[in-house]
Amino acid sequence: MNWENTVAIITGAGTGIGKATKDLLRSKGCIVYNLDFTDNDETDQQYFISCDVRNRQQVNDAVDKVISAEKQIDFLFANAGIHLFATLEQTSDEELQRVVYTNLFGVYYTLQKVIPVMKAQQKGSVVLMGSDQSFIGKAASSVYGMTKGAIAQLAKSTTIDYAPFNIRVNCICPGTIDTPLLHNAVDRFSQLSNATKEEIYKSLDTIQPMGRIGKPEEIAKTVAFLLSDESSFTTGSLIAVDGGYVCQ
Repeated sequence: MNWENTVAIITGAGTGIGKATKDLLRSKGCIVYNLDFTDNDETDQQYFISCDVRNRQQVNDAVDKVISAEKQIDFLFANAGIHLFATLEQTSDEELQRVVYTNLFGVYYTLQKVIPVMKAQQKGSVVLMGSDQSFIGKAASSVYGMTKGAIAQLAKSTTIDYAPFNIRVNCICPGTIDTPLLHNAVDRFSQLSNATKEEIYKSLDTIQPMGRIGKPEEIAKTVAFLLSDESSFTTGSLIAVDGGYVCQ
């Protein structure tokens, strides 16, 4: 696929999977706008827009800036999200709201703003950030898992509504990936248990059939495939990229 003269929006592209995807698409010639809290050493400030995805107005303003500058949006990777390692009883109302507003409302707001642009263009490709928890449940992950299950259904329903307009929507479902999100979760688990961080990381390796955790770059390659014309007949799919974890 020729990525030249195409325009992508990635939310939360300052670190982890979002950054890896941003770097990959830019290396292919795609214009990629990073909508994030902070610039996180963004190499091209021209394409950074400060945006809190929990705030609908900020999302609308950010997308309007992209439209004003580029007159098109070909791709959306709604990636921004946070994790919470906690049971129902351990979850405060503030934590509940923060996770739901970031992981679910943030995706919804972004999708709701970008879809009409793609509809007017009669084309577009979207990837939503799911999780292995879009398929399965995990201990002490009720709120996070709830949001990722909802994202999977949002992808499916949006697919049906907008397929007639040549818009594809897929959901990437990573497993355990070496990102700041994982490191924060490990820190919290270590604090809540008697396990050391070294023990936790070792156990994370062993529970994957492939014997290791994933790399952000591996997820980025799958996202790029799903966004591209190379997956032109793929839509409404939940794509597990997890070293075989959910197949067990």
